[in-house]
Amino acid sequence: GTHQVRVQVKACGLNPLDFKLLSDMGIQRDLIPVGREVAGVVLQVGPKVSFFQPEDEVVGILPLDSPCSGLCDIIDIDEHYLVQKPEKLSSVCVAGALRDGLCAYTALHTHARMAAGHTLLVMDGASSFGLMCIQLACYHGVKVLTTSHSPQTHTFLEKLRPSVGLSRLDVYTRVISMANGSLDLLPVVLEETGGLGVDIVIDSGVRLQEEDESEEIKLLPHKHDIISVLGVGGHWVTCNQELQLDPPDCRLLHLKSACLSFLNPEVWTASSAQQGRYLHILKDIVEKMSAGILRPQPEEAVPRYEATVAMETVQHQQKKKAVVQL
Repeated sequence: GTHQVRVQVKACGLNPLDFKLLSDMGIQRDLIPVGREVAGVVLQVGPKVSFFQPEDEVVGILPLDSPCSGLCDIIDIDEHYLVQKPEKLSSVCVAGALRDGLCAYTALHTHARMAAGHTLLVMDGASSFGLMCIQLACYHGVKVLTTSHSPQTHTFLEKLRPSVGLSRLDVYTRVISMANGSLDLLPVVLEETGGLGVDIVIDSGVRLQEEDESEEIKLLPHKHDIISVLGVGGHWVTCNQELQLDPPDCRLLHLKSACLSFLNPEVWTASSAQQGRYLHILKDIVEKMSAGILRPQPEEAVPRYEATVAMETVQHQQKKKAVVQL
């Protein structure tokens, strides 16, 4: 194609498919592309391609309606979905972490307008997405509080403290255990913020009801807890696309002049309105990963013949992900 590049895929990341989103977008097909986070090498370029040359290493995310999957040896993709990959960054590392990096940037920069001196609460900081949020916020001088769901994740987050944020060791301050539900959340947050509450909350799912819920859901904070820990003018970024707020919740948000944003990581490739900003974000993510500012948890790559099993696991356990090396 005129603006397309032909890429030999080296690695791709597997993430859960959102069938409801595909339906809403009007994408009704028998075959849905998986492994859309790709890293590879340019083989050929179209006549009007200006960003890349053959043998360039590239990384990007295939659009929702892509005709091909990232699990192909060779794919043709529009140049405006790709950025250059730094040499010292491995294909497996960037394919596994690109989506989480994009989500962290969207939540903190695009939605919450993060700035130095803000206070941030990241729910479930040991998740791959939570880890990216913590590292990105510390780099920008934001004071970070986070929660853990088990003794193992609590220890991991405590050990993370000396290395995160490079020279800004004072900004990553407290890990709050959620093993007993969210009983400790409000008092600890108020203690850490001098009773003012936090400027930004990023959740990894919330409870909408108090009773009759599984053990896994009981570890999530209730929506009222999150609104309670927000400070005046605070910003809540939620990953829960089915969030419902009752009039008392809205009243509390109104009293705090706080706002709520929904995090949809697909919005960048589903709309061409801010293509330049999207490419700038992708470029910044790979540069920060290359410089060691963002250090994702390493994902063990699986060979292509295990991709089907890996994709089934990822689809049924929504917080899991996998990287396939080709």
